[in-house]
Amino acid sequence: MSTPLYQLKAEFFKTLGHPVRIRVLELLSEREHGVAEMLRDTGVEPAYLSQQLAVLRRANMVVARREGTAVYYALTSPQVAELLTTARAILSGVLAVQAGPAADLRAPAPREKTP
Repeated sequence: MSTPLYQLKAEFFKTLGHPVRIRVLELLSEREHGVAEMLRDTGVEPAYLSQQLAVLRRANMVVARREGTAVYYALTSPQVAELLTTARAILSGVLAVQAGPAADLRAPAPREKTP
């Protein structure tokens, strides 16, 4: 019996459920990156980045290639970048709605005109 699609989706989103993995995918959405660049841009320790890259590799979201001693990573599908862009748009809308009422409370009340 095959795994239901909703379970596969849940596993997929679990893979995305880590800030460092999201940051790596954002970087790779721009272009291929070397590990040294990702270390600089994520600010995490090498072993920790390696663990997160391994999770992404096992999920077939990224692919690695070696050039001499350097290792470079790329997305396996441009649709991952599209998903991140869509998530950004959704979150921007949610944050705008959440900020709306709070922003109204912080704004000074309009002055009444005196006759």
